Amino acid sequence: MPANLEPEALRVELVALGDAFRAYQQRAAPDLAALSDLHERKARAFAQWAQVSSDEVLRREAERAEKSAATTREMHENRMAGQVTGSEGDGPAVVERLLTRGEAGHLRTVMAHVPAQAPRGEAAVHLAVLMLTLRAAQAGTGNVTGQDLTGWLADGATSAVEHLLTTGWVVMPGTIAEIMSSRSEGPVGFTVPSLLPDMPRPFSFGKKIRSKLSGWTQKVVTDRQLRKQKAGAATRLLALYVAAHVQPDGQLGRGQDGGLLLDDAAAFCALTPRDVAGHAELLVAAGWLTEVEVVEGQLRGRLAERSWPLGGVL
Repeated sequence: MPANLEPEALRVELVALGDAFRAYQQRAAPDLAALSDLHERKARAFAQWAQVSSDEVLRREAERAEKSAATTREMHENRMAGQVTGSEGDGPAVVERLLTRGEAGHLRTVMAHVPAQAPRGEAAVHLAVLMLTLRAAQAGTGNVTGQDLTGWLADGATSAVEHLLTTGWVVMPGTIAEIMSSRSEGPVGFTVPSLLPDMPRPFSFGKKIRSKLSGWTQKVVTDRQLRKQKAGAATRLLALYVAAHVQPDGQLGRGQDGGLLLDDAAAFCALTPRDVAGHAELLVAAGWLTEVEVVEGQLRGRLAERSWPLGGVL
């Protein structure tokens, strides 16, 4: 750094930043919030330095610092999202969540895509569209078996798949009987034309995140207690929806009072708003939620502790 660098405030800030980074390196334990703040300060200072000196190298360094700040901040938020209060009220407990906050955001984007793309407002069709979309999100193609379909949709599998084939939403070879009898040793390849690479891309995530999101939905839809309760497609869709919209402590929705709009939940689940509460009670019976109520057009409640690892934090 030039000794005569102007303005004086910039030179003082650069010196202070050097001292602050050296002090941080001496810490006994990392503090991601503090490190993110340091990167942000560096980004601002180097951007100003680049401007007064017309130095392209300094500008690129400012951009790298800004990216480092964003990455470190996301790591901190994901770590804090895992801090919840245990059932005994004895302070924070770490929950190993399947999805980061950013991945949960991608999941909610896919969920918002379903009601707009499903060719019929029926729960089994919505669930089939969601599951097939997540398998085909990257290239518009994927593999599925009859076992998958019946595991997701139970008795509604055949009619849902027939409807998706008839409307052209999905393309599969063979007869419906051949599709539904297929097993893991001979899966059926399928194509979702609206997700092919030459079409407008509705999602921005890559292959790794696609796989995680698909695995997450599989875990929810095939949850043992939901299966024991013989939960139908609408109830499983609601289980997915509530799990994807929680605070770190499992409360549904944002803010102090929380809550999810009934209209939005109903649209995703192919229900009427007045029917959502009944399916939420089924989730309480299955141990997916611990409490639930409908207040002023909102569904309020909390995920049961067993469901916390599947919580998609807002």
